Amino acid sequence: MTHIIGQHDCKADSKGRVLLPISLKNQLVPVIKDGFVIKRSVFQQCLELYPKAEFDVLMQKVMKKSKINRKYDAFVRNFVAGMKEVSIDGDSGRLQIPKNLVEFAGIEKEVVLNAVFDKIEIWNKDLYEKVLAEGEKDYADLAEEIFDDDE
Repeated sequence: MTHIIGQHDCKADSKGRVLLPISLKNQLVPVIKDGFVIKRSVFQQCLELYPKAEFDVLMQKVMKKSKINRKYDAFVRNFVAGMKEVSIDGDSGRLQIPKNLVEFAGIEKEVVLNAVFDKIEIWNKDLYEKVLAEGEKDYADLAEEIFDDDE
């Protein structure tokens, strides 16, 4: 399992190309040759970039669910909408975000790459800061609720 850390402020050009900071690129060196999958987030207006092996684990979980079910069908249709295999240039560290995903996430010039364990969230910077600010008021309560039964 890949564990990626850090929040990185970046810039996107008009074609949706983002140059990864060297500290993030270095974390991805072990998986860069295997490729990545980029997709829309289920819960937020951001994108998720998975190393291919991590994405394959996620897809196995999705595929284990009942396939003869309308709710599953509707979920999967949205889950895979706009999904694409992408690569990160090993030399430059450049990622090309597909145009439809740039539009979904509202990616403009200022971008935040937020590493979350096995994936990287790709955010419009203003939207990311807004979501963080909204979550601050519930953060302590969520921490207690999630970790309340841990010993």
